[in-house]
Amino acid sequence: MSQHVAIAGATGAVGTEFMKLLDARNYPLKSLKLLASARSAGKKIPFRGEMLEVEELTPASFQGIDLAFFSAGGDRSKEFASHAVDAGALVIDNSSAFRMEPHVPLVVPEVNPEAAKQHQGIIANPNCSTIQMVVALAPIHQAAHIKRVIVSTYQAASGAGATGMQELLNQVKAYNQGEPLVPEVFQAQLLFNVIPHIDVFMDNGYTKEEMKMVHETQKIMSAPDMQIAANCVRVPVLRSHSEAVNVETEKKITAAEARDLFSKAPGIVVKDIQEAGGYPLPWDVTETYETYVGRIREDISTPNGIAFWVVADQLYKGAALNALQIAEWLNKNG
Repeated sequence: MSQHVAIAGATGAVGTEFMKLLDARNYPLKSLKLLASARSAGKKIPFRGEMLEVEELTPASFQGIDLAFFSAGGDRSKEFASHAVDAGALVIDNSSAFRMEPHVPLVVPEVNPEAAKQHQGIIANPNCSTIQMVVALAPIHQAAHIKRVIVSTYQAASGAGATGMQELLNQVKAYNQGEPLVPEVFQAQLLFNVIPHIDVFMDNGYTKEEMKMVHETQKIMSAPDMQIAANCVRVPVLRSHSEAVNVETEKKITAAEARDLFSKAPGIVVKDIQEAGGYPLPWDVTETYETYVGRIREDISTPNGIAFWVVADQLYKGAALNALQIAEWLNKNG
């Protein structure tokens, strides 16, 4: 069924990907409204042979809109999402504003699609690093019940949006020209460096990004007792996040069994050959739809452990694509 769709935050990194994916996946549109801040209003962006003019995001922007994708930051979502709902639109929000609200479904279509039906006007899109991890955890959890997860992330500059990617590119240029590498978006120079600090520090010593992975995973998988610890690190990769994941299960499964589970699970591509290049890499995964899993092996530190490597495009599966897949699932399943 064709819909009147709006993108709030249309000129940002994720908003741009929404437009690309709506076109590439032939999403049924009656109209598309592009919304952004006042400074972007009037800008024209090509879409399906037309030039669409960006409008300023206001409380009145959503009259006649059926579906609104929000990717303008948590503050904008809190300010404007209720206006979209009041106007009759379904909001799929890419920020952290509503993820842990009890009445707001937090959805990854490969894992808990039915939760989307319980919405009261807003569906939350999980954090990028959470999305790709739970896609990989789901088949293992279903088969052997996961007790504990230890994850270390290797998150690309794209996680900080267009400005983060541009800062990395600027640092490459500055280095080549012998100029100072001045960090503005990140806490330190990212080029030739890694930064074990994403988002703000919490009282328990973890960062907010790390605790998002804990709480969001438990909510998505309906597993409040699952023990999870995350260490989130920014790396000098332009786009696509990587994760090293170790899980402990109640029931023993072998690496071969885990590999088979991954290969049969929706949204997963297994690339797991024990030779150079026989594993997923962020450069290769960029602008692909699936979650890639490799380096599958038994965790030798515990009897019921499996270790694996997960890579996905942060701007696609980690953001715009997942939100669009939620909308597609609802269109198909009512």
